Amino acid sequence: MFTNAPRGVPLVAAATGLALVATGCSGAGGAGADGDRIVTVATVSNPQMEDIEALASEFNDAHPDITVEFVVLPENQLRDRVTQDIATQGGQYDVVTIGTYEVPIWAENQWILSLDEYAADPDYEIDDIIPTVRSALSHEDQMYGAPFYGESSFLMYREDLFEEAGLDMPERPTWEEVEELAAELDDPDTGTAGICLRGVPGWGELLAPLNSVILTYGGQWYDEDWNAHLDSPEVEEAVTTYVDLVRDHGQSGAPNAGFTECLTTMAQGDAAMLYDSTVAAGSLEDPDSSSVVGDIGYVAAPTMETEHAGWLWAWALSIPSTSTDPEAAWEFVSWATSKEYHQLVGEELGWERVPPGARVSTYDIPEYQEAAEAFAGPTYDAIDNVDVEQPGVHPQPWTGVQYVSIPEFQDLGTLVSQEISAAIAGQQTVEEALAKSQEYADQTAVSGGYRD
Repeated sequence: MFTNAPRGVPLVAAATGLALVATGCSGAGGAGADGDRIVTVATVSNPQMEDIEALASEFNDAHPDITVEFVVLPENQLRDRVTQDIATQGGQYDVVTIGTYEVPIWAENQWILSLDEYAADPDYEIDDIIPTVRSALSHEDQMYGAPFYGESSFLMYREDLFEEAGLDMPERPTWEEVEELAAELDDPDTGTAGICLRGVPGWGELLAPLNSVILTYGGQWYDEDWNAHLDSPEVEEAVTTYVDLVRDHGQSGAPNAGFTECLTTMAQGDAAMLYDSTVAAGSLEDPDSSSVVGDIGYVAAPTMETEHAGWLWAWALSIPSTSTDPEAAWEFVSWATSKEYHQLVGEELGWERVPPGARVSTYDIPEYQEAAEAFAGPTYDAIDNVDVEQPGVHPQPWTGVQYVSIPEFQDLGTLVSQEISAAIAGQQTVEEALAKSQEYADQTAVSGGYRD
């Protein structure tokens, strides 16, 4: 999935002092006090993944000999803890929730198991997985992560507020148009922000939407010779647009806002627009968690120099090579990523909450088509239109959109995101943030062996 990257580079992160939010664990696999097989699952605390825990009793009923224990953590903490455990062969987990960035790198390091032999079971219907998502979760033509859901990005907007203001949303907006619309809709009197954008540091938080902006403005992290370009005029224009937009017309507390905070802001009716993951739509259309059900419109990710600008990501379930009971782990993984699970979510929790972007057949379910009428098509189109080989204007020596597919990016991206978040907070200028980021990127290219 990436080229010119050295093999076997450790990904140990500083993950100390993290609390277990759900059931604790003392080690992967093995047997419990009653002789049950124990499967310890590390997962991220977002609405879709938390639904697994809510429905786990259904799995237990069908597998009375397997006990599932969950470790649920915020995204940044999950990455730190799981990466440290995997890289050091700690063996705390039987199932880990990772994404398209980690899967090919960890597969190359033999930290996770190939799922092809397990998924060959005809009942699993591996060919039903959306091809672009399956490819992104594969290494050397073998699948190493079973997608729980897939996502791209699009622009969500309040149709009712647009109508009240006499504004029209273009079907394919540019960032310049988004800036103008945000200025018109920003209303301090009602506490409604013109737009909500992520600002909290993290390579998978702030940098996910921001990287798509950088690419569509013609910017790049590295060229094909691994020369860094984070101080280029194109990158500076893109980052300035993003920073000014969230500072001038964004939500309060932007430097501390990630996906969850922006989703809550939009669901509570406190923002006119949200540029973020397509998976947010399910929560926005859920009457149990949203006050704006039926008021949201969905259009393609804003562009400038490129035809499309959405990212590609999938949260997937993988089995560490240290699991002492991979067969029991696969029983859980196959259940949580199956067609039957999608049916279960729809029947028990609501059809708008069915995990999107994972299985083709989901989009043929009549109940899902009705519940997700507003966003199912835009979601599928966004995922289908992603070019992971060259998502921006320039060729790149790796595969991926909102990240650079090298092991060092986990630390590099975090450092860069901290500098840009500080610019959002008004602690430094964009130019100063990018000057430091350029130094980090140059150092990484040399120390990682990508460039002399």
